[in-house]
Amino acid sequence: MKNMVMGLGQIGGRAPGETSAGVFLLMWVIMMTAMMLPTIAPIVVAHLAVMRGQGGGFHLTIVFIVGYLAVWSAIGVLPLTAYRAFAQLTDDAARSHWLPALAGSILIFAGAYQFTTWKYFCFERCQSPFAFIASHNLSAGALNALRAGVVHGLFCLGCCWALTSVLLVVGLMNLLWMVAIFVLLFVERTWKHGLVLTQTAGVSLMILGAGVIAWPAVLAWISL
Repeated sequence: MKNMVMGLGQIGGRAPGETSAGVFLLMWVIMMTAMMLPTIAPIVVAHLAVMRGQGGGFHLTIVFIVGYLAVWSAIGVLPLTAYRAFAQLTDDAARSHWLPALAGSILIFAGAYQFTTWKYFCFERCQSPFAFIASHNLSAGALNALRAGVVHGLFCLGCCWALTSVLLVVGLMNLLWMVAIFVLLFVERTWKHGLVLTQTAGVSLMILGAGVIAWPAVLAWISL
């Protein structure tokens, strides 16, 4: 997919995407599993410890993970829609004024979201695994484990969706940015001062977005 248009910054410089919906969604699930699963390692360990303490099986933690990943898999319909829309844009769009304005606005919004109440609300629940587990009844078997996984996935989505939306600008399968976002999310979750990193990333994205709007050439540079 590296030669296909996967983001706003790649329009005009790469061929329109021709990947089928099934292949795209499969790639999205693999990408989300690789990016997001390591970030929830603390809560997975906590869940497993609680299950062992209650005499439950390892399979309940697997069910919890399945519920979590189901949320990020389902949201793949949105990037698929964006991917289809990118394919409809001609090379003329790359020379337009609205394209860098849109891309810059997405980056600014993603940065501003890092300072919102909802971001902080979801962040607190993602950074406190035992507090989350203590607030859920995990003694009723697989159904409750699945429900807890889905709920945690929704909190994680609320915490991280704005950062992952950056991929709409630089490329949905841009490996360099995927690694950068993964590192940011992982440190954010596991470092006690993770909120400082969140805010730093927010300011940086807003500055980058303003730069893209002011100097459109920046868009192509960050989308390599």
